[in-house]
Amino acid sequence: MTLKQTPSQTVGPYFAYGLTPQQYNYDMPSIFDAVIADNSAKGEHIQIIGQVLDGAGKSVGDAMLEFLQADADGRYIAGTEEIVATGFTGYARIGTGTDAQQRYTLHTVKPGAPTPGEAPHINIIVFMRGLLVHAYTRLYFDDEASANSEDDILNSVPADRRYTLIAKREQQAGTVVYRFDIQMQGQDETVFFDV
Repeated sequence: MTLKQTPSQTVGPYFAYGLTPQQYNYDMPSIFDAVIADNSAKGEHIQIIGQVLDGAGKSVGDAMLEFLQADADGRYIAGTEEIVATGFTGYARIGTGTDAQQRYTLHTVKPGAPTPGEAPHINIIVFMRGLLVHAYTRLYFDDEASANSEDDILNSVPADRRYTLIAKREQQAGTVVYRFDIQMQGQDETVFFDV
């Protein structure tokens, strides 16, 4: 008798139908997409672009990422009425398999600091094949050096590993873009948190 994987053992196609259907060419839209802030949302509009990389540095084409962030004022969304009124959802879900280069692209606004002494950041959860328990990480911004130096969570990470949590600011065709790759293993492995 050959035993096969069950839904509790891998993300794979078991959850794709409801979570990232476009990634697996299902003919239905996702409930959540790659847009946290529409054009009416207050704040500096940015894109975050990156890849999920395996231990060999190769892009992973079937990862799923979830993003949670505060708005430009540092507030988390409290309900659907706020989403409708502000154009800001605070949450996104993206599969890496819908892009030819296996990238993710997040459309949002740069978050404010949620509390004093905390740097602006975006929380990220990574799901992918072979990962039995999802991984938690954070994205900080390289142009927030002063705030980053006071952030307790970032400062709890050894100094020589903090760079794995810092997104690099670029300008592309008049758009502010932050580059943030998530390295799952290896020498430059992204710092993941035990939440």
